[in-house]
This record gives sequence, structure tokens and C-alpha cells, in this order.
Amino acid sequence: MSEQVTHAQLVVLGGGPGGYPAAFEAADHGMKVVLIDQDPRPGGVCLNRGCIPSKALLHIAKLINETRESHEWGVTFDAPKIDLDKVRNFKDGVVTKLTGGIKQLCDARGVTLIQARGEFENSNTLNLKHADGSTSKLTFDKCIVAVGSRPAMPKFLDLGDDRIMDSTGALNLVDVPEKLMVVGGGYIGLEMGSVYAALGSKVTVVEMLPAILAGADKDLANPLRKRLESQFAAIHTNTKVLSVKATPEGIVAELEGEGVTTPQTFDRVLVSVGRIPNGKGVGLENTKVEVTDRGFVVVDRCMRTADPNIMAIGDVAGEPMLAHKATREAKVAVETLLGEPAEFDNIAIPAVVFTDPEVAWCGLTETQAKAEGREVTIVRFPWAASGRAQTIGRTEGLTKLIVDPTTERILGVGIVGPGAGELIAEGVLAVETAAVARDLAESIHAHPTLSETIMESAEGVYAQATHVYRPKRK
Repeated sequence: MSEQVTHAQLVVLGGGPGGYPAAFEAADHGMKVVLIDQDPRPGGVCLNRGCIPSKALLHIAKLINETRESHEWGVTFDAPKIDLDKVRNFKDGVVTKLTGGIKQLCDARGVTLIQARGEFENSNTLNLKHADGSTSKLTFDKCIVAVGSRPAMPKFLDLGDDRIMDSTGALNLVDVPEKLMVVGGGYIGLEMGSVYAALGSKVTVVEMLPAILAGADKDLANPLRKRLESQFAAIHTNTKVLSVKATPEGIVAELEGEGVTTPQTFDRVLVSVGRIPNGKGVGLENTKVEVTDRGFVVVDRCMRTADPNIMAIGDVAGEPMLAHKATREAKVAVETLLGEPAEFDNIAIPAVVFTDPEVAWCGLTETQAKAEGREVTIVRFPWAASGRAQTIGRTEGLTKLIVDPTTERILGVGIVGPGAGELIAEGVLAVETAAVARDLAESIHAHPTLSETIMESAEGVYAQATHVYRPKRK
């Protein structure tokens, strides 16, 4: 088939939470934009195989768990009946609605959406391979690379057996295995482990580090671990998977850890040990763009690469690999293209683990402060002292502030408890705007709400929080 040559003022390669916001922002400022994505539906990993479908399933898991716990409040339900087809349909329906919305917004903004895989021929040309097998060339003035990342799969675990899944396979929800091993105690493993446990699987988490959620402070991770220990079959930290073997009876795993029984046989294994940026394999070596050995594209704070025609955003542009960070970088990249004084200078990128309880933090963590030898004031407010937490029967939560002892500026915020992902927004605003503890303490928070825990944490910087009394040390 003859190749068709076309041209675009701006090409955005990748239609995820970095790519499509970049395309929309540029189009809103009058640029002629072509958005290229290899998936049949735009939205990237986050929308199609990550953030959104997993949260739909986590919502179902939370509902199931609440029906089991409500007997303590005097309300008893029969055991839930799981219709796996309807569960999948609900999840897929959410994704379909949102991806359809992106297509509609492309049309409304005049963004040309092309389903194809793009590879750079040079700094001004992309070779496109379309879904029907045809090819074409697309030249451009400028390009924003937003090709994202993919799940990591260590070679010794990659047996070519569909019973060994990555996060994408787990979201397909082919069945509910009786016994599931989750390799990796990070947020993806714990979130998907929570889903399968609620649906009826006996879940065993294997984490080689000393604790789950290595990026979170221990006092935030501990309430989650305590709750998960009552839902999972086991959580093994300081434990390695030495080997796996596919047998008719299941996946046999050899484990190494103190007091851990080995070998163990599982019906399925979920491997969630991180993600790999997609900087290699898209032809960037044919441009002036610098790509690290790990696959990250090197960018400056304006999201510019070493090639004057190419920018990069999102997972492929560096840690942390978070959708909302990609969306912010999209705005910065387009503003830079438009000649505006923009750069990615955000200091509070929130991290949220959507388990139950949720764990969220932003800014400086206590762990980082200790590692840097930085003097900070840390105040904690236990949710056992929250009226709202008592009314919903969830008092295991905690809100903490990390404060500069001299200026009283809020440097970091951490929250564990139901709804922590929503509550952290106030923390992000406080850190990003250099608010001081008194700003939070003297702002009226509605009663009774969980947001009051932020206000009362701030009160603790100056005196006693209203609902917590700590005797002064002599």
C-alpha cells in the first residue's frame, strides 16, 4: 500500500492522561493538533487498563466488605452473590463511557485522532502503522511524546502461562482463583489483592522489602497492613520469590523468608513489581532526544528534550509515574510551546493508595526528613478522636502534618483512612501555597467531617488539639 504523507503543526504521541490533555490544551489555543494512540480507545493505560477500571473494582470490593462488617452495627446481610459477568460489565461500562467522552472532546476541539503506532524516522517525521496494517508518514513542526509505561515482568516469572498475570491481566477478571499470590507489596499489588480478596480469593502477598508500601511512612502504612492482615491469607515481607513452576495443579512458588512455608501452590499469580517507561522502541534514537538505560526520556523543567522539536511528558519523562503528574506536565509543555513562562515547579505531587483504608501523602514525608537530617515538627491526630470517624465505625485512621519548626510552614501531609484520597487535596494546597499551620488551624472546617482532622492536627502545632489531650512532659 502506498504511504500517505501528511503534516501537523503539533503531534501528540500517546493518548493517556498526559497526551490527551496536551492535545486539548494546544487546540484550545488555536494549534492544529493530531493525537496518535495505538489503542482502539483513547485514554491510555490509566483509563483502559489501570486507574479507572481498578477503582471501579475497588468500589465493589469496599461494598462487599461493608456488608460483612455491618453486623457489628446491627445490620446483617446474606452472603453476597457474585455475578462475575456483571462485575466485568460494570467495570467495562465505566471505561467505555469515559473513552467515548474523550473522542467526543476531540471532535469538539477539532483534534484529529488517529489510531496507530508511531515511530520516529527523524526529528520531524513519524512512521505510522495503522490498525488495519497499512502505513503512512506524518511530518510535524513539534511533537509531544506521551507514550507512558508498561508493567514490569521479571524473566524468571514470565513462563508464558496465563495464570501468571500482570496488572492488565488481573483487571480482566477471568475468574476468582481460590489461591492468589501477589508478588510485590506496592499500591498496585495491594489494590488488586484487595479486590480479589473481597471476591473470595485467599490472597498471599510476597514483598522482598521490610514493609509494604515502601514509599509511605510506617505510621500511615501500619493501619492498612493491620486491616489487610484480617482480609488476606498472609502478608510476607522480607521474602523473595526464588522461582515459579507451572504445573497442572497450579503455579508452584519457591519462597525464601523467615518462617515462610515453601513451596506453595497458587491458582494464579499477580506480578506487580513496578512499571517500565516506554522511551525505547519508538525510534527516539533517530532524533536528538536523550533516553536513559531505563527508558526514561531526559527533559528539563519545561518538558523540553535535547531535540528542539520534541517534548516529553508523563511516565516516560520520569518519576513519579502518576496520571495527575502527567496532566500537569501536559499544561507546562503546551504553555512552553506557546512561549509562556512555564515550568514544572510543583513541590506537592499527591500519592494515593486506593485500598481500604486509603493512604495518601504529599510533600515532605517523615522518612525523607529523617534521611536528610532535617529538623521538623510532626503532629498527629488519631481518628479515634474524630466524631465523624466514630459514626462510620472507622477509627483506625491518622492525619499527620510535617511542619517547619521555625516558619511553621506546612512541608508535608499524610493521611490514612477512608476517603484519604479526597482529603489530601487540602494538604496539597497547603504545601503548594506555603501555608502555615495557623492557616489550617484557624480555617473553619465543617463538623462533623473527617476534614476536621487536618484542622486539629494543625492546632496541635500550637497547643492541644481540641479533642486530644497529651500531658506535657516535665
